[in-house]
Amino acid sequence: MRDVASEHDLRGITIRRVGVRDIHLPLRVREKDGGHARVVGTFDTSVELAHYHRGTHMSRFVEILARWSKKDVGSAEIREMLHEIRDRFQARAAALTLAFKYFLSKPAPVSGIPSDLDYDCWFAGRLEEESYEFRLGATVPITTLCPCSKEIAQFGAHSQRAHLRVSLVQDDEHIVWIEDLVPLLEAQGSAALFPILKRSDEQHVTEAAYANPKFVEDVVRDAVLAIRELPGVVRFTVECESFESIHNHNAYAYTEVETT
Repeated sequence: MRDVASEHDLRGITIRRVGVRDIHLPLRVREKDGGHARVVGTFDTSVELAHYHRGTHMSRFVEILARWSKKDVGSAEIREMLHEIRDRFQARAAALTLAFKYFLSKPAPVSGIPSDLDYDCWFAGRLEEESYEFRLGATVPITTLCPCSKEIAQFGAHSQRAHLRVSLVQDDEHIVWIEDLVPLLEAQGSAALFPILKRSDEQHVTEAAYANPKFVEDVVRDAVLAIRELPGVVRFTVECESFESIHNHNAYAYTEVETT
């Protein structure tokens, strides 16, 4: 049977990334305490296609990823996946992103009632020749309360939910765990979010936000200072997007930081 994808191409154009997106598979993510969390992962993966190859055998990506669906996954495993992908396709470079919902227990601040809050997290890796880069990402919901609103209003101040998004590159000698990164980021907002709030809890978070007004610019700068203290972080990005309660648009701030 003719293998069209393996045919020689004469146009002389290398394609930086070619692959598959939105592959959903069950897998296990390594936890800080040595256990694992069962999640549904969404994979995007690709290889660099040399100028002399016409196409890529897409089914091979799915075959490789499916073999990992019952294993624990972290930075080391992402590297192994990329080596397998790159070798199978005989490619110079391979890339992979794994997105998933990660749940952490969040006791209410006063009543102490426990419940789980979900966070959008992702692992991303790129293997290019012998250079490997791993990136950890998380989107953490927070509350922001406007300093201007508090300053000019006689009664109250507008507050809203915001997303604090961080993506960081780690060196090979350290691990930044989601269990450490999420609470670090939550502390940079005016107040944290909780799945369950009784009246005493709601009073606490409302008053906490009012006592700690922040612009999105404040959140980003405070997050930068906090992340700089994490060992092994090489570079990172921080973005805060506030879903404004008195506007029909959002406010946001973004920055990139090199630590070395």
